[in-house]
Amino acid sequence: MIERTLYSPDHEAFRDSFRRFMEREIAPHHEAWEEQGYVDRELWRKAGANGFLCMTMPEQYGGAGGDKLYSVAQMEELARGGFSGVGFGLHSEIVAPYILHYGTEEQKQRYLPKLASGEMVGAIAMSEPAAGSDLQGIRSTAIRQADGSYLLNGSKTFITNGWHADLVIVVAKTNPAAGAKGTSLLLVERGMQGFATGKRLKKLGLKAQDTSELFFDNCVVPGDNLLGGPGFENRGFVCLMEQLPWERLQIAVSAVAAAQAAIDWTVEYVKERKVFGQPVAAYQNTRYKLAEMQTEVQVARVFVDKCCELVGQGKLDTATASMAKYWTSDLQCKVMDECVQLHGGYGYMWEYPITRAYADARVQRIYGGTNEIMKEVITRAMGLGAK
Repeated sequence: MIERTLYSPDHEAFRDSFRRFMEREIAPHHEAWEEQGYVDRELWRKAGANGFLCMTMPEQYGGAGGDKLYSVAQMEELARGGFSGVGFGLHSEIVAPYILHYGTEEQKQRYLPKLASGEMVGAIAMSEPAAGSDLQGIRSTAIRQADGSYLLNGSKTFITNGWHADLVIVVAKTNPAAGAKGTSLLLVERGMQGFATGKRLKKLGLKAQDTSELFFDNCVVPGDNLLGGPGFENRGFVCLMEQLPWERLQIAVSAVAAAQAAIDWTVEYVKERKVFGQPVAAYQNTRYKLAEMQTEVQVARVFVDKCCELVGQGKLDTATASMAKYWTSDLQCKVMDECVQLHGGYGYMWEYPITRAYADARVQRIYGGTNEIMKEVITRAMGLGAK
């Protein structure tokens, strides 16, 4: 195996500490959380108290001031353990960075420390019943009123952390006639008049993740809750596009880690399981399948590690991130399917981690922009986009 050079000793010490936290606070409970459909709220407060939320936020806002590799290590560990219900990545590395990069100083002071401590859980509401990967198709509107507030109307669906969320970054049209150029981002808090959380959605996988519907019925949002302040009205689509490379790379990071975990589980299984008097690992087909998968996952890991380096340098472009997201999530699903097959009937039993990982993997090719959209992004960068 190619030695990884991405991490420093400090990163690895953090990984070890978070791994112990997982073993103590997540592993014993995750199966029960899958049954109830959400992670206990207390986990967020414990994670915040131990420094496992918003690690990359500056210390002045309650974070640890670390680089993104601390979050990458955390994502890898959660994927390795199959703890797909824990929505720390979206909270710490999507919601909080929007506020850090675009928020006013007052917004940063008001929200970031509470996100870092786990007092608040964050979500971002992009997808709608009629608008998924196509963010330009969003229909939710936020019309400025005479007093400077916004009247927000619309509905969102497939919202990760939506049921627990205390703070939601809502994508809405502040100038519906301007298309994508009329999009803004609003900071909507739990309890605001007209904001309601819908049912938790039942899914194929990610069963412990509180994915929900959100509804806004003449929801009154103060003018101060426009992300970035008055100068950012109608600039939301630009902000979304700027953050998408990092968001898509996060999917690739978890895809590679989950695929490697599946291979590791399968190697152990085929060594022990016997068929016709000999271990499944003794058969050439088994060994060759595992060799092929390990090779492809190694190739993917090297590519994703390079992309992580580029993020740290501020050089990861949208097309490369789209390549990483599409390639690794396709590979993840392929690996999961092969590993289920090598487990035989036990690969279809929910108590086996490979079965849950198989179900969890399928959405990776859909969210963050479908893989078909990723290919469109890549072709446009090649000068092949439709006119």
